[in-house]
Amino acid sequence: MSNLEGAPVEASDVRGRVAELHAIREQVRRGPSDRATEAQKAKGKLTARERIDLLLDEGSFSEVEPLRRHRASGFGLEAKKPYTDGVITGWGTVHGRTVFVYAHDFRIFGGALGEAHATKIHKIMDMAISAGAPLVSLNDGAGARIQEGVSALAGYGGIFQRNTKASGVIPQISVMLGPCAGGAAYSPALTDFVFMVRETSQMFITGPDVVRAVTGEEITQNGLGGADVHAETSGVAHFAYDDEETCLEEVRYLLSLLPQNNRENPPRVASEDPADRTGDALLDLVPADGNRPYDMRKVIEELVDDGDHLEIHERWATNIICALARLDGQVVGIVANQPQSLAGVLDIEASEKAARFIQMCDAFNIPIITLLDVPGFLPGVDQEHGGIIRHGAKLLYAYCNATVPRISVILRKAYGGAYIVMDSQSIGADLTYAWPTNEIAVMGAEGAANVIFRKQIAEADDPEAMRARMVKEYKAELMHPYYAAERGLIDDVIDPVETRSVLIKSLAMLATKHADLPSRKHGNPPQ
Repeated sequence: MSNLEGAPVEASDVRGRVAELHAIREQVRRGPSDRATEAQKAKGKLTARERIDLLLDEGSFSEVEPLRRHRASGFGLEAKKPYTDGVITGWGTVHGRTVFVYAHDFRIFGGALGEAHATKIHKIMDMAISAGAPLVSLNDGAGARIQEGVSALAGYGGIFQRNTKASGVIPQISVMLGPCAGGAAYSPALTDFVFMVRETSQMFITGPDVVRAVTGEEITQNGLGGADVHAETSGVAHFAYDDEETCLEEVRYLLSLLPQNNRENPPRVASEDPADRTGDALLDLVPADGNRPYDMRKVIEELVDDGDHLEIHERWATNIICALARLDGQVVGIVANQPQSLAGVLDIEASEKAARFIQMCDAFNIPIITLLDVPGFLPGVDQEHGGIIRHGAKLLYAYCNATVPRISVILRKAYGGAYIVMDSQSIGADLTYAWPTNEIAVMGAEGAANVIFRKQIAEADDPEAMRARMVKEYKAELMHPYYAAERGLIDDVIDPVETRSVLIKSLAMLATKHADLPSRKHGNPPQ
């Protein structure tokens, strides 16, 4: 007779018991049924174990509590007690380094979270924190298991508490590969990075049916909380991809750029890109005329090793670029204004995007390179009423609070408060360089001349000629490339072609930087 679900007849010797064990393991590996697997495939989704195999190095996965089953009763649960309880947990390696993972198995209870399910996740999260290794969640679940009531909801509370405890201690990556609704969506929002797959993954607090009932609005699941919505509009998702295979490969790439925990530096690799390589193309990429746009991504590609970089939030708040890259094999975080989008101004979303990225870099010992070409903050009633003051202060706070090496390079414009906020020397940048095309000022020359020489221009026989002369005079007096250098506000004016080598030498000098913050429980950053 069988004493375990799906086990062979009762064994009386060791070999029989071992055979019984292997039979159970095989059942666990296969999952609930071929029919459930076919249904998963029909939705264009991989199984939880297939996803884990793509994420981790081949043969490296060690599972934790594969034989766990729920103890709930009522509503038919006592008759259905599958192994794993709908979540696969364990650890393996990515590029040879330990990574912890949990993956919802949608074939079992729709991946819904029950008490046993939650306990498994709590355990693997605690293990990741204790071991000091990244945690990746592969999310494909239908929320709380309704049949288990409040016990399921309490399980989410334990996850949120651990997400917060792990924040800034180990990298946390959420990969959305199916639905994530209601309170379940808060766990990904608490993690460092969110990946989504188009068409198959959605995130929302209240679904389309609730939206329709409350507001009368008709909208699809993807229209409400799909990958493109969160990658472009809400900023909830950092990355969006067309298929699971590409998505999980990019998760592996991101992990290669991150340290195991906050006590380590990111992994350094040997670079074949010469540290003293000159960037002659930079002389043509960036126009001297401050009103002409250009693509800052091309500047970044010219500076970093082999042109490779991973842009974070590529399609949200496009007027600022946040990217991870390497310089001479060392991982750096790059924050750069993008003149191709809104002329590179700072606004509410750009401030939030950059502030969070800077905090992540600082938490995980990643030096920050800032490339400035910023005309100021975006003016407008919507921005002011939306709280640009407090949102801009988030960016200022993040820079001021960061203790990692910080290097700024002013390519062209750096006007007003935006110049100060974008890691100027006055808020603690370790080194500040500028190209000969830099214009550091309170505002543009035209605006400044209109204010300072308003009376002279108004009284002139030819106001336009007078305005042009005053603009030229203001530029000559206060906006020439060496004005800031003469006053010690930048450390040097450099040849653009030497920017890469200057940055690499500066990073080498700052490698042993140590900064002490005041003793405090934590700061109270602007919200």
